[in-house]
Amino acid sequence: MSSQSKSGLPPSDAPPIRITRHDLARLDALLDSPTYRQHPGASALQRELDRADLLPDDAPADAIVGMHARVTCIDDETGARHTLTLVYPHEADVDAGRVSVLAPVGTALLGLTIDQRIDWPVSGGRTLRLRVLEVAPADH
Repeated sequence: MSSQSKSGLPPSDAPPIRITRHDLARLDALLDSPTYRQHPGASALQRELDRADLLPDDAPADAIVGMHARVTCIDDETGARHTLTLVYPHEADVDAGRVSVLAPVGTALLGLTIDQRIDWPVSGGRTLRLRVLEVAPADH
């Protein structure tokens, strides 16, 4: 991914992301729920789901950022490492490193593979240039 939008999401011509049918079904249900339908991140997540390549549920997921996966990223600008777990909104806890899929960085990480990059705008006008180093898939 060579270019990124200011929102931290891949541009419309980005290579497709990959998610399992199970994750897609659960995320579609999340977006259909009255609780999250009007969430500020809902439309961005829907755009990502619309462009995703679907994987069978039994596909190896060790290199793909799916729901409940633990992701280790590095900021290519500073060398700082971040470990995050991608979760549903009600499970989010920033202090514990659990990031909602409806947060810009959560939506941007969904479906990425090792060595793919995202730009993540943070306060102060700085942008984190995160590159996925490792993915530990969710325990099923």
